[in-house]
Amino acid sequence: MASVAAAIEAEGALHRRERQSLAGLLNISFGFFGIQIGFALQNANMSRIFQSLGTSLDDLPALWVAAPLTGLLVQPVIGHLSDRTWLGRLGRRRPYFLAGALLAALALLIMPESPVLLVAAVMLWVLDASLNVSMEPFRAFVGDMLDKDQHAAGYGVQTAFIGAGAVVGSIFPWALEQLGVSNAAAAGAIPDSVRYAFWFGGAALLASVIWTVVSTREYSPDELARFDGVADAGEEAHVMRVLAARSDAACLGWIASGAAVVALVAATGLEKEVYLLGGLLAGYGLASLIAVRRARGGHGAGMLGHIVGDFAGMPPLMKRLALVQFFSWSALFIMWINTTPVVTGRFFGAVDAGSAAYQEGASWVDVLFATYNGVAAASALLLIPFLARRIGQARTHIFGLVCGAAGFASIFVVPNYHWLLLSQVGIGIAWSTILAMPYAILASALPQRKLGIYMGLFNVFVVVPQLLVATVMGSITKYFFPTEPVWTMAFAAATMLVAAAAMTRVKTA
Repeated sequence: MASVAAAIEAEGALHRRERQSLAGLLNISFGFFGIQIGFALQNANMSRIFQSLGTSLDDLPALWVAAPLTGLLVQPVIGHLSDRTWLGRLGRRRPYFLAGALLAALALLIMPESPVLLVAAVMLWVLDASLNVSMEPFRAFVGDMLDKDQHAAGYGVQTAFIGAGAVVGSIFPWALEQLGVSNAAAAGAIPDSVRYAFWFGGAALLASVIWTVVSTREYSPDELARFDGVADAGEEAHVMRVLAARSDAACLGWIASGAAVVALVAATGLEKEVYLLGGLLAGYGLASLIAVRRARGGHGAGMLGHIVGDFAGMPPLMKRLALVQFFSWSALFIMWINTTPVVTGRFFGAVDAGSAAYQEGASWVDVLFATYNGVAAASALLLIPFLARRIGQARTHIFGLVCGAAGFASIFVVPNYHWLLLSQVGIGIAWSTILAMPYAILASALPQRKLGIYMGLFNVFVVVPQLLVATVMGSITKYFFPTEPVWTMAFAAATMLVAAAAMTRVKTA
């Protein structure tokens, strides 16, 4: 067996992926430019849309729950399926890029025309599901198309496109206002500046994804096997062993934990959205129990078994990075939900979503979000590669996270809203390392044949903190500082520092 493995490894060494030029790197990730325009429009404007349609500050986290919950369910499934897809000339990952882009463009067209809050909430769910369908395979696509020595460059270019797309998506409503498009709206209506920006975003998203689809050629499964020097590693057998090692008691423990959370919420009167956390714990336990029982009954692992087994059997490096993701994305989601009420209330003195001051403050949030994303794009191309070569990928990520914590903390001391631009510099540096370093580290360490499912599972640790923030943070805000949402930024700074501390446990070659 050892000689066979050595022969396979030797053969793999003779076959390498084509080294991509700058143009090739740009083509591989150009679709992410449009996807991030969609995410930026969503992140910067959905709280504004919800408040314009009549929701209160206390209810904002509940309305945002649909987005991360969708990612939690969609990404592992899409990762598993894309690992096993091959549609000839259309390829392996590109069918998912295209399908998701079509649905997301449709959601962006309908979203600003929402007549009532319920329609807007449903459209947020559709938009986030569609963006996740497109986004998840893009992470694995870089690993598919590039050898290890180009992973850092590939994810750096992808991060630059994420930053550039977010700048365009964040700034567009404000830019339209400067060009004379109305930023005012009657009660219960969406300003024209936001409506037109969403329509532009849908067109840009679809066009950029189509560019990547037509300008790239994916490697076939046989080619990938030759490149990576691996034969069939007995994936089914490995998953079955992991499932066999799980006890019914462990599965039931997850279910019991979920039930305990539900009981706690009922007994203490916490926000009803916290029930979702109990449901997720119980749901994971039930899914694990079903997968284990099916495996023992000789039915094979199936998709559910592979997802449960791969999640339970994550490599140690991935587990350590998952903890970093959990805390860093908690901070980001606190920012996305609360920046609009923080800026409009603290710096513009506006709490009425129909007032001119509120609309001015909300437009300034678009400028702030464009700023941190612009900093991230520049950092991903200039600062981060330089630091990674000098001090390593792990230390570079620690540096970025500390910069992010400083950016959040500075919001408490800046004298006026113009100085918030300086706060965005630290947040932008953190954003660039969050988007590049963990994925570059993982893509070089994980088995390529399962890169899709592992990237999808890794994003569980992007989604779960968002769910926690959208549920628990609402209760904290309501009970401790209902009229001072700026204190949520203190939580963001603290969790970013915890992420930096967790990153010290990640060791790379």
